[in-house]
Amino acid sequence: VQLQASGGGLVQAGGSLRLSCAASGRTFSSYRMAWFRQVPGKEREFVAAISAGGSRVFHTDSVKGRFTISRDNAKNTVYLQMNTLKPEDTAAYYCAAVWDTAAALGTHLFEYTSWGQGTLVTVSS
Repeated sequence: VQLQASGGGLVQAGGSLRLSCAASGRTFSSYRMAWFRQVPGKEREFVAAISAGGSRVFHTDSVKGRFTISRDNAKNTVYLQMNTLKPEDTAAYYCAAVWDTAAALGTHLFEYTSWGQGTLVTVSS
C-alpha cells in the first residue's frame, strides 16, 4: 500500500489540525494504521494506532485526550484529529501501515511495513 499524508501546517498553541493519510489499493480495510512523529535529531516516536476495522485504537499517553485517530475505509483514509495543540507537538508526522494479523496494536517502528512521506506540524507559543 502507498500512503500520502497531508494536513500539516502552522497553528498557535491551543489550536487544532486534522491530518489525513490517503492509501492506494483495494485492501486498505485489511491494514492496521498508525501515526508516528519525529523531531529533527530525535527518534521517530509512536503517536496512535487503529485496527483494520477501526474498532480498536490506542494513543500514547502524551496525546491522550487531545488527539484522536480514526479511519474511513470507504475512503481509504486514516485521520489524526489534533486538538489543544502544544509547542512540543511540533514535528513531522508520518502515517504507517501493516497487514493486520496481530492481536495487539503495534507501537514500534519495525512493526510497520509502509510509510507515508510525512507532513510538518508547527505549533507556535
